[in-house]
Amino acid sequence: MLLYTPEAEALRELIRDTLGWHDVDAGDGWLIFALPPAELGVHPSEGETMHQLSLLCDDIAATADELRAKGVEVRGEPEDKGFGVGVTLVLPGGVEILLYEPRHETAI
Repeated sequence: MLLYTPEAEALRELIRDTLGWHDVDAGDGWLIFALPPAELGVHPSEGETMHQLSLLCDDIAATADELRAKGVEVRGEPEDKGFGVGVTLVLPGGVEILLYEPRHETAI
């Protein structure tokens, strides 16, 4: 997975320092991060092709509050998404990621 942003250094720092993801330096400050356990879902669309990056958590309210306290922009309050309760995180450079507490059984 690759994220593209005009604020790459700020996003790298947030992922490393705020989210606490382990990284290695591939050279010249190009950090490669180990991802937490992951799942992949495939959803139908109305002819449109897209993708979405989502992070799961056990307690959406507490996690959103913790991230806000660390300076992460959390858009709005947790809301019912059907499959779970979620909020949008806005990361440096305007990168948007869904953070949600799933209602479904997880594969991890």
